[in-house]
Amino acid sequence: MNAKTYTFSDELISDFHKDAHGFRPSQAYWSEWGAMRDGEKQAEWDSLGLAMDARSKQEAEDESYSIKKFEETVAVLMNSGAKSREQAVSWLMDANDVSGDDEFFCYLMGLPYGYFKVKA
Repeated sequence: MNAKTYTFSDELISDFHKDAHGFRPSQAYWSEWGAMRDGEKQAEWDSLGLAMDARSKQEAEDESYSIKKFEETVAVLMNSGAKSREQAVSWLMDANDVSGDDEFFCYLMGLPYGYFKVKA
């Protein structure tokens, strides 16, 4: 989402701030927001949009890196004795004490949710 194409919203600023920074605004931020004129609010909104775009890009890069590293680890395990991809993944899950919890394992490995459903 490119915030520059949208007018600021007092009702959505908390959500937008969280999307941009990963946390809700502080009380001090609310005080500053409340004291801003419309033009200042729009500038802040646009700034949050840029921050959100940068964060989304970084998250995508991090996820791609995590997938690459995970697949390299699976390949090493398969070359080291795992009879299948499923066995290599099972070994990794056991090593991380998350056997059977695919989604938590995805979280721990930095993989996208549903990664194993897609790869299966």
